[in-house]
Amino acid sequence: MSEVKLEYDGQTYSFPIVVGTENEKAIDISKLRASTGLVTLDNGYVNTGSCQSKITFLNGEQGILRYRGYSIEELCEKSSFVEVMYLLINGELPTETQLSTFRTDLRGGDNLSNDVRKFYSLYPKDAHPMGIVSATLSTLSTFHQDLTPGNLSADQKSKVMSLLLGYMKSICAYAYRSNTGKAFVDANPDLNYVEDFLSLMFADDKGQYEVDPEIAQAIDLLLILHADHEQNCSASTVRLVGSSQANLFATISAGVDALWGQLHGGANQAVIEMLEEIQKDGGGYKKFLDKAKDKNDPFRIMGFGHRVYKNFDPRAKIIKKACDSVLSKLGVNDPALEIAKGLEEAALTDDYFVERKLYPNVDFYSGIIYRAIGIPTNMFTVMFALGRLPGWISQWKEMIEDPTSRIGRPRQIYMGETARAYTPIGQR
Repeated sequence: MSEVKLEYDGQTYSFPIVVGTENEKAIDISKLRASTGLVTLDNGYVNTGSCQSKITFLNGEQGILRYRGYSIEELCEKSSFVEVMYLLINGELPTETQLSTFRTDLRGGDNLSNDVRKFYSLYPKDAHPMGIVSATLSTLSTFHQDLTPGNLSADQKSKVMSLLLGYMKSICAYAYRSNTGKAFVDANPDLNYVEDFLSLMFADDKGQYEVDPEIAQAIDLLLILHADHEQNCSASTVRLVGSSQANLFATISAGVDALWGQLHGGANQAVIEMLEEIQKDGGGYKKFLDKAKDKNDPFRIMGFGHRVYKNFDPRAKIIKKACDSVLSKLGVNDPALEIAKGLEEAALTDDYFVERKLYPNVDFYSGIIYRAIGIPTNMFTVMFALGRLPGWISQWKEMIEDPTSRIGRPRQIYMGETARAYTPIGQR
């Protein structure tokens, strides 16, 4: 077994090297503090492996993304979001029988109870939909108080994961309808998962909605692309909260909160807000390209480049085709979308962006698609959460089934005042 040696205070300590199936290498420092009294300092945990996982492989340098070993390109071409849900959670693609049973189980969470629906009327009319989704998930934890990992059999665990996946369609759609003053409608059992979600969003008050297959396919693709992305901020949050044996609904609510931030799931919303800013300025996107290249100007082109991918985001290549198809089909006349096209074309041929490999990422194209089909900007991150839910559930399931898993408890390096005497208030 390979190992590394650490020399400290006159002694030498050995720590094993762990090698992943894709030849990723890590130093196992699980006994570092016990043997040396030292801890590591890694701001943002960017050099720290928090777990060993079999779910998602990501290679940012080569632009590779795989779920359970299957390339994201092949899954988007041949699979559906529901199949990808099953794959992520169970580790294998489903047979016809397994997929049929899974779809039936998802239907168990089609409709939120009237007691849960009442809470939507209590939120402020201008409440952000992500706040509503998070709060509703927390509320559901009070209706399912027994859903803690220690209380669940394997069959119960499978049922509750399907229940949550089914609930999420209504939770997200009702956040939109609540914001827009539309009456809630029930799920339509004749539609598939994505079609039913669109119906829950856009149906009239009688539940009538005509599904556009091309729109449904584009949304299905986006949900697949967002389904998991290794140990990102929200997945790590789900693992950290879940490690305390918290209720599953409460755990996923924490993941939604982590995703809400602009540096994570809010990036596609930031893209549209940037396009609107350019539009208000007169639509001259070239001016803003120059601003982005000026190191003294704080302006940034949102939706370009990625913290992990140092090459082209593989998800962006897939969704760009769907984006072009949706815009062509709908024939939307939107100045912001025209600015997006011009910005994309100019940046892809601009030496500054090409040399730095600042290509459009999935957030750039997803925001454009959502806007084109009429999903409001403040719902973009909710769409991300709907897609990411099976990934969060998979990360949670993997963690609680790992016998070596422990409650998360990072260390710190204290830099504050040392011990000092208390000064009474009159002497300060």
